[in-house]
Amino acid sequence: MSTEASASPPPSEELIKDAVIRLAGNSQDGIQSIGGFLARLAGRSAQEVMTYMTIPATISGGPSIFQVRMGTGEVLSAGDEAGFLVAFYQHSYDEHISHLKDGGVLLYDSDHVELDEEENRFLKIGVPIAALTVEALGGSTREKGKNIFTLGLLARIFKLDVDKLRGIFKERFGSKSEDILRNANLAFDAGYSYPIDNVMDRYYAFSAPDESGPPQVTMDGNTAIVLGLLAGGVRHGAGYPITPWSTIMEMLRSQLPKYGGTFVQAEDEIAAASIAIGFSYAGRLAVTGSSGPGISLKLESLGWASMAEIPLIVINIQRGGPSTGLPTNVEQSDLMQAIYGSHGDCPRIVLAAQNVEDCFYTALEATKIARNYSVPVFVLSDMSMASRIEAFDEPDLDSLIVEPKLSTEDRPADFKPYDLNRITRHAPPGSWIEGGKFPQVTGLEHDETGHPSANPEMHVKMMAKRRDKIKAFADSLDATEVFGDQEGDTLVVGWGSTWGPIRETVIRQRSAGKKMGHLHLRYVNPLPNDLGEIFNRFKDIIVVEMNDQGLYGFGQLATLLRANTCNPAIRSLAKTDGLTFKIREIIKGIESR
Repeated sequence: MSTEASASPPPSEELIKDAVIRLAGNSQDGIQSIGGFLARLAGRSAQEVMTYMTIPATISGGPSIFQVRMGTGEVLSAGDEAGFLVAFYQHSYDEHISHLKDGGVLLYDSDHVELDEEENRFLKIGVPIAALTVEALGGSTREKGKNIFTLGLLARIFKLDVDKLRGIFKERFGSKSEDILRNANLAFDAGYSYPIDNVMDRYYAFSAPDESGPPQVTMDGNTAIVLGLLAGGVRHGAGYPITPWSTIMEMLRSQLPKYGGTFVQAEDEIAAASIAIGFSYAGRLAVTGSSGPGISLKLESLGWASMAEIPLIVINIQRGGPSTGLPTNVEQSDLMQAIYGSHGDCPRIVLAAQNVEDCFYTALEATKIARNYSVPVFVLSDMSMASRIEAFDEPDLDSLIVEPKLSTEDRPADFKPYDLNRITRHAPPGSWIEGGKFPQVTGLEHDETGHPSANPEMHVKMMAKRRDKIKAFADSLDATEVFGDQEGDTLVVGWGSTWGPIRETVIRQRSAGKKMGHLHLRYVNPLPNDLGEIFNRFKDIIVVEMNDQGLYGFGQLATLLRANTCNPAIRSLAKTDGLTFKIREIIKGIESR
């Protein structure tokens, strides 16, 4: 359809269940802001939403996308194909037009994009976005504000709630100068009032959502982790900046003092881990974190924490590796590092969050486990969840919040923190101990009072003590949930952020008559005890994960599961392109077996 179409009947309105909108431009254009506004609007409208973004790894910026899927049905992934593509530049059009499905809508900046005129599989809407933004805001702005102009266009196309959007603008810009908020509204109004009726034969409106449920909150995964830590009573921590962990550090640094706590930005990763261990040794459960390269530097200190049996939370927001690797892309290649990353036998508990909502609950659960078992607990997330925005039911904080308490009660003269007959319980410095003989805490092997011991028999017993409490945790886990068929042809297994694409794949395949189930692991070390029995009920077990297939053809979790269950039906579907799994990739991987 030509952008110069003659007068035509007014556009009709088409009700849609959901929409996948891909915004493609440069990181400097504020396309993440457009996506963020859309996602937050969806959350406040009782809609489901999920986003996906890529950003350049270089300081100078470069090509970037933000994809948002919003609607009134269950949204499990950011979508394989876009129904709507916004292209700000020629490279945006050239590189992303293949992601626009047939019959979709291309909205492009006609100041910067030249189309392939022979391409007729989608509707083309050319708008001089850059020029109209300058016209609306004045020449001194250059093109700043064209993201908000574009949001106005999208609000018109999708009949979005303008009043709610203005409220979000006020929250975002209200604390800044009045000029910024005024310019945002001017740019939005200019986009909203553009006569797009001339080139569209329909508007789109989302089906009415069910607003009878609890209120929703909208946030990204890193924010959810911070809130989970706060709810779990963490008030102290230390870290060092690295993408994509840094936003957690910044939030903790601003939020912990409000709760009487402290967060220290250390001089390096080693110091950060040691400071956090010091907080926990003093009786205050603490957190440290990083991404893969930073975790590597922390490992010696974390080995000390395992030997000393110090409760500690360690957050790893995974990114592409090895080395500096792909700092702004997603990967799940730090699983072995989290489980085995230390010298010697160093058992620890490792949890993996599956979506943004689960980031909150996984962080909260990690605080309880660390206290109950006096052990370092890893929480694994990744770049896709760190930056992804989702809407979910607001947690019942009144029933979840843990008020931290310092255990300073008197200890008897025979107090043994490393008593072989119970889980370790430390006495924070300053606690009164009858007789005045305070136990030691050391990285050396030790006896029950913590004093260094090279006795072979004691070393064997202490190794068993550290190992057996991890086994006791495995024994405490509930039965593992299998979604879909409980037995049959195929069981798809995953961990972390692959949850949504796997779940949507299984739903589609079962609708097509396939006998298929989905098992997703939160507890990746120790593994649940019932996996072997579950696996035996399926002919084929496909483990989907974003890491390399390795020397022997298996990804990291698949390797662990084969070692744990000795089941030859376990196969691996792994990839390392720095992108999240698409549903069609998983389906193809299953069908190729």
